[in-house]
Amino acid sequence: MIVMKFGGTSVEDAESIERVAEIIRARLDRRPVVVVSAMGKTTRKLLNSAEASARGDSRTTLEIIAALKTRHKSEARRLVKNTGGRAVFPLIDKYFEELTKLLEGLAILGEVPPRGLDKILSYGELLSSAIMADSLSERGITAQLLDARQMIKTDDRYGAASPIFDLTDRNVTEAVRPVVEAGSVPVIQGFIGSTREGATTTLGFEGSDYTAAIVGAAIGADDIQIWKDVSGLMTADPALYARARTVKLCTFAEAADLTYFGAKVLHPKAIHPAARKNIPVHIYNSKKPEATGTEITARAVPCANLIKSIAYKRPVTMINVAEEALEAGSRTLSTNEFLRALLNALNRRQITPLLTVVSASSVAIVVDSPAIADGRERDLIEDLSKLGRASAQSGRAIVSLVGEGLTGDSSFAGRAFKAIAETRLGVILHGSSPITLNMVVADEDVENVIARLHEVFFSDPDPNVFE
Repeated sequence: MIVMKFGGTSVEDAESIERVAEIIRARLDRRPVVVVSAMGKTTRKLLNSAEASARGDSRTTLEIIAALKTRHKSEARRLVKNTGGRAVFPLIDKYFEELTKLLEGLAILGEVPPRGLDKILSYGELLSSAIMADSLSERGITAQLLDARQMIKTDDRYGAASPIFDLTDRNVTEAVRPVVEAGSVPVIQGFIGSTREGATTTLGFEGSDYTAAIVGAAIGADDIQIWKDVSGLMTADPALYARARTVKLCTFAEAADLTYFGAKVLHPKAIHPAARKNIPVHIYNSKKPEATGTEITARAVPCANLIKSIAYKRPVTMINVAEEALEAGSRTLSTNEFLRALLNALNRRQITPLLTVVSASSVAIVVDSPAIADGRERDLIEDLSKLGRASAQSGRAIVSLVGEGLTGDSSFAGRAFKAIAETRLGVILHGSSPITLNMVVADEDVENVIARLHEVFFSDPDPNVFE
């Protein structure tokens, strides 16, 4: 069995879905399980409709929902001509009726609670999966629509729920295997799950990748394929550096660090279920299915280049806290107590530091700027000021160089710093992950820093690893 996940741009219209159907047909002998995202830009529009409802803008809400319903019905009609026995059109009507009632509730409530938002956003995947299942059946590919909410059981952290793996693995296996063994293609919604009590949850940005990995690990798939609109992992973001190349081979550890530090090609958590079961992950381009793509496995292949890719994350904020002694030569807290108090202050606000650098009397942490937006930065600094001198530097970015080759080259850091000698650096960290060097730079320097680093470390790319 293989798992094939198709992202929003891969299922954005009838033409794209027809292309996906042929990609699936070409792999029927491998017994595929299909996971789909919402049609392109649907999730954003559902979010906009929820926000409009909460502020009492019923006109905007109705316009968004009417346009979404027209779009989904129009694309479904282009794909499904034989309406007899097809469930897609009644399902579209049912889902939009439910969605309208939910949005009316938000108008009365005057706000968008996380639980309600997850329920509203789930309709994007529910709609696209219904269209995909009947589109496959229309083309002679026997398919069966399954409900991810019945299988993927999570905690109640709405917006970024975590799976309860023992329960989820059992549910997925019991639901998916009989469908595959009967010769059908299961079609499952990505991104969504539910609590033990049945409340709909979502898995976070690019959560459909995570769903594919969860399903693949549960059924012991031979391969997890992530189909997107890019030809795999790149040596840098091509939107920032046009000469970026495709990375053909990558390890789980490299992919995990790259996604954690900003590479948008995969959900940051998607690697872990696959790595746990040692299942290869492939990233392919649904618009160019013949392209090589990227293969991610546990095995590190020899590579002439020290790094595989350069990632970046922005905007971030760097926070410095230096302990102040009450009098010369005295300490108010031990280093462990100081760090524990600081982390407790972050935990109370559900803030996870991206980087942490600790010395005997000070700590520097880097956090996502949105996590401390809307006055939360001021409140956090006031709280941390109880521990010592606290300050925040916003408008920063993390640039990360990732590669297994870093573990055995003592000259690497010097070459990197020489390449960006004119750039003012904040935190520099090499050690929390032996295959990653992180540096904090000004947000406006990111493009220049990535270009210079790419020219130094990919001037002669290994053809066995890069394309």
